[in-house]
Amino acid sequence: MVLTGADDEFYMQRALELARAAAARGEVPVGALVVRGGAIIAESANRREEAKDPTAHAELLAIQAAARELGGWRLTGTTLYVTLEPCAMCAGALVLARVERLVYGADDPKAGAVRSLYRLVEDERLNHRLEVVRGVLAAECGELLREFFRRRRRRED
Repeated sequence: MVLTGADDEFYMQRALELARAAAARGEVPVGALVVRGGAIIAESANRREEAKDPTAHAELLAIQAAARELGGWRLTGTTLYVTLEPCAMCAGALVLARVERLVYGADDPKAGAVRSLYRLVEDERLNHRLEVVRGVLAAECGELLREFFRRRRRRED
């Protein structure tokens, strides 16, 4: 099944729902899901605060759940949707899991390892590279993050 731009927006809307739920729990609002054959096989949102785990990023949790669902660590034929450009840890996990395609919303100029700071998922020195689609619902994804941090700063004042 070849995914279209309309499909990408549909799945990114679900990732945004997951991100909003994370924000309601006090987590940085990032949502991620893994799709294969037109079906969502795993989804998650950030859980670093709840799990007290610095690695509990939405992407890693979704990748782990997808591997359990598929019964193996190779996530060939999958697309990962995430509201924010993955960091180096998550980009590395995408490569290691053999995810075929990455679709993300907002760029992350402070920690992004897909396009902003590094191009990890396209590095020819690695044994796997991903197709990347960036900027899907970027304005909405970015605004959700900006509003979350605005509210947080107001509480700290």
